[in-house]
Formats: sequence, C-alpha cells, structure tokens
Amino acid sequence: QVQLVESGGGLVQAGGSLRLSCAASGRTFSSYDMGWFRQAPGKEREFVATISRSGGNIEYADSVKGRFTISRDNDKNTVYLQMNSLKPEDTAVYYCHANGVTSMGVFYAGPYWGRGTPVTVSS
Repeated sequence: QVQLVESGGGLVQAGGSLRLSCAASGRTFSSYDMGWFRQAPGKEREFVATISRSGGNIEYADSVKGRFTISRDNDKNTVYLQMNSLKPEDTAVYYCHANGVTSMGVFYAGPYWGRGTPVTVSS
C-alpha cells in the first residue's frame, strides 16, 4: 500500500504558475504509475495527467496540454505537476493518484488517492 500527500496548492492570479508535489510513502514508488486528477466545485473528478513508472509514458487532458507538465523523481518518491498559464477554470482540488503496475504494465494494486490540495485561480 502507498500513502500520498499533496502540497503546493494555493491562490494565484490568472496567468500565474504553481507547482504541486505529491510525496509517496513506501519503498516501491517506482512500481506505481502516478497521476493527477482534479475536482472543481459542483463537478465530477476529472483526469489531468499521468506518468508511467519509469516516466517514459505521459498523457495529459486536452484542457491542460501545453500548460501543465507532470514529472517524477523516483529517488525522492515524489511526483510533480508544474502548472503554468493558469486560468480561472483550473480552480479545483487537485488529487494525486497511484496505481501499482508490473514492468509489463499489468495492474496489481490501487487505486490510491491523496487527500488533495486546493488551487484557486483568480481572474
């Protein structure tokens, strides 16, 4: 099992930047595909970005492509989300997500979620 703790959220003006971090417990961080999701008030949780165990495969939601960058540091058990050119519609609670997968890409554990970090973008 892995525990996830997000940080880095806050209040920022439109056009600004924030960097979210997600620290994971355990010694098998490199065995997890990691991702970020977000949930705006009154809306369902939605996918933002995902990064594979090795960092070789990355995907983004269309709404954040070109503005957000997901990365990971397996030595620090941490995944990041660099958010640039923020818009008011990016306002949401951002959640870190993990799925345990084998080296062949077979799912074996999870999903695991953090408690979220709020991001507010003012216009």
